[in-house]
Formats: sequence, C-alpha cells, structure tokens
Amino acid sequence: MTDENTTITVRIAEAISERIISGALQPDAPLRQDHVAREFNSSHVPVREAFWQLEARHLVVTVPRRGVRVAPLDTDSVKEIAEIRAALEVVALRNAAPKLTSAHLTRIELALIEGDNALTIQEFEMANRRFHHALVAPCAMPRLLASLDGLQLANSRLVFAMARSVGWRPRSNQDHRLILQALRARKVDQACNLLARHIQTIERLAVPAS
Repeated sequence: MTDENTTITVRIAEAISERIISGALQPDAPLRQDHVAREFNSSHVPVREAFWQLEARHLVVTVPRRGVRVAPLDTDSVKEIAEIRAALEVVALRNAAPKLTSAHLTRIELALIEGDNALTIQEFEMANRRFHHALVAPCAMPRLLASLDGLQLANSRLVFAMARSVGWRPRSNQDHRLILQALRARKVDQACNLLARHIQTIERLAVPAS
C-alpha cells in the first residue's frame, strides 16, 4: 500500500471509529465499501484496509451474506470485551509495574485528576483512556498495547452508550485512585486485582443499546 493510501486508510478508520463510539452509527448499521469510498473520494483498497482495522478494534464485524456492519452491543459482546480486556490489561500491568518510575506515576496521577475534574462525558472518557494507557505503556510490548488500544476504544463505546441511556455526572473515580495507591506502594498483585475488577465492572453496569 502506498503512503497516500495509508494516510487515507487512517483518516477513514478514525472517522468511522468516532461515529461508532459516539453512537452516530448504531449497532448492526451496514457499512458499504462503495458509499465510504465515495464519501472519502478514495478507491476501495484503503476502505477495505480501514474496515480490517476497525474489525481489529472490535468496532465492526463481517457477517456472512450481510457484509460489514457496526459491531453489536448486546450482553454477550459486552461480556466478551470486558473479559478479554481485563485479562490482557493485567498482563500488561504486571510487565509495566517493575518499570514504573516517578515520572510514570505522575502521568498516571495527572490522568486521574483530569478524569476527576471532567465536566463532560467526552472529557471524562479521554482522561480515562489516558489513565489506562499510562498504566501499561512502560510494559514496552507493542503488540499487546495495540490490542489494548482497540479494546479501549470498544470500551469507550460502551461508556458513551451507558451515558446516553442512564445519564452521566462528574464524579471521582475511586477505582483509579486505589490502583494508583497500590502501585505507589509497589503492591503489584493488589493493583492487578483492582484493575481486573474495575474493568469487569462495565460488564455489570453496561446497558446494551437497543
């Protein structure tokens, strides 16, 4: 793929990703290659590549005889995302924890504070993504981090769906604070257990989109 096609692919994938996460594109909505190619004035090659990237991020699915569609937000999907993300993020944190410096811990704390001070769901979720990324970035395992980035986007979609369904109000994230406290005390097992429980909470709270 040429550099130009790569740039178009990224632009298409990011645009559709944001539409899915925000709810502008609803679960099971069809995504037609020709329509997307026309919208972005591109050939079908970068569109196909963008669809593959979105599928890797758990945002779209390919359904036999029905084509590419926005991934569902049913109970089974929510459970699957939470279980996979909890398992992988704990692996990443176990590998990151021995490498955490005071600078890393400061970045984690800043993301926590940004989340506490968020006035909108959009601000909160951006801070939430930064917090979870800062937790595991020192693991230096690029394939694992790429998988977690995709799962985090899928998680963001659940957060926005819940906000649309039951509302959202500014609040402190006590789970984040307890995880940081455990890491500062070098209690890695405790931090990992807290992290797994925190991630799986969304499985219990999520309200599948209708």
